[in-house]
Amino acid sequence: MFFGLDGVEIGLIIVFLCLFGGIISGFPVAFALGGAGLIAFGILAALDGSGLLVHEMIDTGSPGYAALRAEGIHEIEISKFSYPDLPRVTEALFPGGWELAMDRNIAFLVNRMNERVFAGAGIETLLAVLMFVMMGITLERSKIANELLTTMARVFGPLPGGLAVSVVVVGAFLAASTGIVGATVVTMGLLSLPTMLRNGYSAELSTGVIAASGTLGQIIPPSIVIVLLGTLAGDLYSQGQEVRAAAAGCSDALTYLGRAAVLSVGTLFQAALLPGILLAALYAAYAFGYAMIFPHHAPPVHGERARGSVATRGETLTWYLGVPVAIIAAVVLAGQAGLVGSQVITVDSFTDAGQTASLRTNVPGQCKASMIALHGQEAWDQAAAEQAAIDAAGGVAESQKRSAEDLVTARATAVADAAPVGSGTAVIFVMLALVLSLGRGVAPARPAGPLLIGAAGIVLGLVADIALIGPATGPGATFLILGVPVAIALYGCRAAAGRLAANELVRVIFPPLVLIVAVLGSILGGITNPTPAAALGAGGAILLAAYRRLHDEGKSGKLILQAAFAVVIMILIGINFDLRISRENVPVADWIAFLAAQAAYHFAFFGMLYGCFVLLRAHVLSPVVRETAKVTSMVFTILIGSQLLNLVLISFGGEHYIQSFLRSFEQEWTAFLIVMLVLFILGFVLDFLEIIYIVVPIVGPVIYGGTYDPSWVTIMITVNLQTSFLTPPFGFALFYLRGVAPASVTTAQIYRGVIPFVLIQILGLAMLWAFPGIVTIVPDLLPKG
Repeated sequence: MFFGLDGVEIGLIIVFLCLFGGIISGFPVAFALGGAGLIAFGILAALDGSGLLVHEMIDTGSPGYAALRAEGIHEIEISKFSYPDLPRVTEALFPGGWELAMDRNIAFLVNRMNERVFAGAGIETLLAVLMFVMMGITLERSKIANELLTTMARVFGPLPGGLAVSVVVVGAFLAASTGIVGATVVTMGLLSLPTMLRNGYSAELSTGVIAASGTLGQIIPPSIVIVLLGTLAGDLYSQGQEVRAAAAGCSDALTYLGRAAVLSVGTLFQAALLPGILLAALYAAYAFGYAMIFPHHAPPVHGERARGSVATRGETLTWYLGVPVAIIAAVVLAGQAGLVGSQVITVDSFTDAGQTASLRTNVPGQCKASMIALHGQEAWDQAAAEQAAIDAAGGVAESQKRSAEDLVTARATAVADAAPVGSGTAVIFVMLALVLSLGRGVAPARPAGPLLIGAAGIVLGLVADIALIGPATGPGATFLILGVPVAIALYGCRAAAGRLAANELVRVIFPPLVLIVAVLGSILGGITNPTPAAALGAGGAILLAAYRRLHDEGKSGKLILQAAFAVVIMILIGINFDLRISRENVPVADWIAFLAAQAAYHFAFFGMLYGCFVLLRAHVLSPVVRETAKVTSMVFTILIGSQLLNLVLISFGGEHYIQSFLRSFEQEWTAFLIVMLVLFILGFVLDFLEIIYIVVPIVGPVIYGGTYDPSWVTIMITVNLQTSFLTPPFGFALFYLRGVAPASVTTAQIYRGVIPFVLIQILGLAMLWAFPGIVTIVPDLLPKG
């Protein structure tokens, strides 16, 4: 023993010291990670070659070990931490020599790079990082934060602490737009801090609310942290549950859990939605409460009123709240009554292969006992009864082709069960109705005639849908029947849109809000995965920035609007028509739809090129591309360097040593709290990228291999890192803010101002711990991403 320590313990210390030295050396972190791994491996190889490092391990040939295995205890649960009295044997730190370890590391590195960087299944998700970064930087360069802050200050400024509340709102908005913590903190610090100080706000409240709101990008989707963490969490959850199933005596996780051990980035976005909103609400509540207690530190600010028509409180409540809620409630009730719903009448040409039991019951005795302990005796008995009924019926029926008569009967049943109004049609008319309602609320004194005509078009469209359109009606006929009602509704919506555009609050908030809703809605609703949604966000951000630039130059942005409208047309055509023209017997309606989609695609592509030209001419596109390339290159280089460092840990058993230590605790929550504490401390010296790619893969198989919900574990890690980035004296957000704060604001004031928000973060973590449903309720309600 060297210094009385196990060789693996010394190896872990050496790796950490090399990593810490590389980070503080001033070299770029992406290169310091790989360099730290190489230097640490060289030191360990020299010490191992001289015989100074040895490792004690359990003697797997001893009677004590054999007795534990005979009791059904899995080998992964047997370690010197769990059973310190078992006999041990001593071996070299690198069995077979450091040369063999180096050869294995090189092979592992090549395989991991191929899986995670170049050609693996996770590369598509990693591409979303590039486009989300581009979306955020483009929106930042389009001065969206400046306009949002100015407008929100007019809305909330007259309230006590109104400027602080407006900073929270804009911070949450930018978090959903950019997902980049550093960019949000710097932007908010440059724009809002001087304004708050000039209006009499205390430096503590101002800096605290800016730093805290800037870190919301860690948790509010589309968070880059969640995208990167999600690419690992899915693999770690699957790996951890397979180990758990093996320890329970089952063949695989599907048998033991009764479901597939799968976790996607889309599900994590769904899980992060409520916690992000909760933290933003707690920030705003604190700012308002602080202003009520110390009004002279957060005085109301009365500025220029937003331009637009004056509306009474009753009119505002009616058209902004009452009518929209009534419309949505009516559609929800109609859905529950079966009046609105799916109109899919596709019938499979083959019968179902047959039902299976809710749990697999043909399992060994140890697996059966473990499954009963996990699911309960009642669930096991129910699955056993289901399996017995299936066996009594002759087993699982083989799939066979339906007869013509069966197909006709099944199709007639599907038509009879279909809802009178399709869900897609209902969504479109609801959106048009909401536009009319908001248009009325913005300018209640203006004539209501055009809006009433639009409302009549909506009613006419619903009546036509019920009376003339059935589940078997083709998309072409549907378009012809609904064409006139939709045109009438659009006439009213055009008038409503003109009134909305005249309102400054709507003009500033509506375009980026639509982009955010389109991106997040497609992910949260399970329509698509994050990568296509990120592409939509990046393209939409370019169009939005180009439109803003043309507006500032006093030029027309109609081409940009038409290109955006062309994208909407493509989406609608793709949803309603089968555009696979390579199939046999393509209907005329599908050919027309295909040509229309092609025309819309080329026009949208031309509009995108024009938007890029506008931004290039305005010297905006070049820095956007440059910053996007810089951030993306940093992410992937850190990924490669961290993999090298991880492989060094694996080569001498460091990863297995840490996992064995964590598994030795009887209570699962003890190990989880230890991991959370370590991550919190490491957040002082490591950025989230290093933590995700270095620390999480080591501890992940343990914390994702237990009974906790994997989405809850991931969100807890994310909020914990967010807390660490806020905590003095090393929080990264504090350094970002210190770099842009005026000289009159001291570092001590920044530290004092952020402490209440750190306590709010801890309160948020406690609430998520006590009420996991805050995380899991949205994924349970929405489709899986």
